[in-house]
Amino acid sequence: MKVVNPATGELVTNVVDDTPETIAEKVEAARAAQPGWAARPLAERIEILRTFRGWAVSRFDELADILTSETGKPISQSRNELNGLLPRVDFFLDEAERTLADEVVLDAPGEGLREVISHEPLGVIANISAWNYPYFVGSNVFVPALLAGNAVVYKPSEFATLTGLAIASMLNEAGVPIDVFSVVVGDGPVGAELLSHSLDGVFFTGSYATGRRIAESVAASLTRVQLELGGKDPVYVCDDVDVAIAAEGLADGAFYNNGQSCCSVERIYVHERIYDDFVDRFVATVDGFTMGDPTDEATYLGPLTRAAQLDVLEAQVADAVAKGATVRTGGSRVERAGGTWFAPTVLTAVTSDMAVMREESFGPIIGIQAVADDAEALAQMNDTDYGLTAGVYATDQDRATALLRQVRAGSAYWNCCDRVSPRLPWSGRGNSGMGSTLSTYGILTFVQPKAYHLRSR
Repeated sequence: MKVVNPATGELVTNVVDDTPETIAEKVEAARAAQPGWAARPLAERIEILRTFRGWAVSRFDELADILTSETGKPISQSRNELNGLLPRVDFFLDEAERTLADEVVLDAPGEGLREVISHEPLGVIANISAWNYPYFVGSNVFVPALLAGNAVVYKPSEFATLTGLAIASMLNEAGVPIDVFSVVVGDGPVGAELLSHSLDGVFFTGSYATGRRIAESVAASLTRVQLELGGKDPVYVCDDVDVAIAAEGLADGAFYNNGQSCCSVERIYVHERIYDDFVDRFVATVDGFTMGDPTDEATYLGPLTRAAQLDVLEAQVADAVAKGATVRTGGSRVERAGGTWFAPTVLTAVTSDMAVMREESFGPIIGIQAVADDAEALAQMNDTDYGLTAGVYATDQDRATALLRQVRAGSAYWNCCDRVSPRLPWSGRGNSGMGSTLSTYGILTFVQPKAYHLRSR
């Protein structure tokens, strides 16, 4: 399999795909090794994962360079991702012992009876990860899964293979046995082959279409599935805001990582009283973003990681313009040194029947629509099959909270956006997925309860 730099189209390296035989060997080895890993004291597993964290720190610059070379992520944003990995790992390390401890729910000495809940690992899980934030979305799964005593067969995206192999090398160097955390390399058919084996859990991050196929493929075996899928994340800007602050914050929320985030702002609704002012300031901010060499510290926008997304974005622009939208900036590919570049694009006069307002864009494009009042904004925000995040910018917190309570989304933002915290659960509604990662909920995801009825006499 070829690893190609999306900024230049040049070959980075070749890697060897897994075959049906090697995949079977890795799953069987994980099944054999998992009980021994689970039998180790939790404190020992915690220290091993703490050592992994240390490897991420010591190899920081190398890891950032690898990530940028294969995804096109600007180097400053690759470093931001690695910096963000550390507190995420710290949270799991700090909370694992308390969260996984046995729970005594009844202690009745007079009756000689105790009732206890213990937490047992699921067993062998497949972690099919994503390329846009491989350290974030990967660590959401493999760190708590390993802490809980599971074995992990890790399938990195084919667009972040080298990062996946680097993760494996650091975990194995830290003391996680190679059979407890192994990597399966390849594209879609390799992932499908992995799913054909007996697994105790499948944890996937990616698109709704792929997530649905995964769920259907393992439904007959009743395998536990967790799906962290996409979003069509809306934000409403009320008429009482500081327009400049809101416009600058939302421009970053829409275009950071080239808009290639499940929680990127993808739809903006603005109260009609401030609409024109907001759009002008928003466009000015976007026009100020630096597009260029992703290895340059000054670059904010790099290439798209997946060449196929260029066609999606072009189609969304064409559909919007045909239905009456105005391109305020961008709107087309950028011809640059053989890479996969698309100009940051702002569309106005958009309507809810346009693809750019209904279908996940996953790129540097945004539609901005005027609304008459809060009721119209709420109706537009909920007019979607997705339900990942939603935000409200408003000076009045009560007004914002009243709206956010009615929005169908797993995460709600007031005066912020495109934000993830290890302390809060990450979940979606509708086509945005099922299950939770992060927080203590994201630790308990990787265990199953066992009920003990203990009578001493």
